[in-house]
Amino acid sequence: MAHIDYYLATISPYTYLAGTRLEEIARKHGATITYRPVDVAQVFARTGGTAPKDRHPARQEYRLQDLVRSAAIADMPLNPKPAFFPTNMAPSSYAIIAAQAAGGGDLGGLVHGLTRACWAEEKNIAEDEVIRACLSEAGFDPDIADKGLLAGAEAYAANLEAAVNAGVFGAPFYVVDDGQKFWGHDRLAHLDWHLGR
Repeated sequence: MAHIDYYLATISPYTYLAGTRLEEIARKHGATITYRPVDVAQVFARTGGTAPKDRHPARQEYRLQDLVRSAAIADMPLNPKPAFFPTNMAPSSYAIIAAQAAGGGDLGGLVHGLTRACWAEEKNIAEDEVIRACLSEAGFDPDIADKGLLAGAEAYAANLEAAVNAGVFGAPFYVVDDGQKFWGHDRLAHLDWHLGR
């Protein structure tokens, strides 16, 4: 059975655009997933990337066009310049870490709910009430948002180190336990193909 380490960023528009296709692919192939939220700005800094605001204007323009096209193709609502971007990723990332530890809910649904809140619903995913609502909607006890903050911080930092050591340089990024790597929501079809070989 294959295992996938899923490196994600809760403020990444491309993590949002991935939807829940990873979970569908994993079910299809009997694969398991470990969700590893990361501070994508730190991933960029550690691996030679550049934050969107610091990129050349041509790259910024292309990114906006690509986001609008990708959302239209996926038939997903998206504001390419959301009201609360960027925002602090840590609280929502800690919630995912706590939810994964607690079990009993839909982790893929939680990730998608948080990213949708940012990119389609004009909500600040650093705010407690937004995080609690997403936890509840995904079948988790919303009170876990207030528990295990130290463990969440430690896991969040460990995820960054694991990402850099695994060769991750963006989000979403999928690393299969056989060493194959897939970067971006537009490589999910490649992941599906790989797991089916």
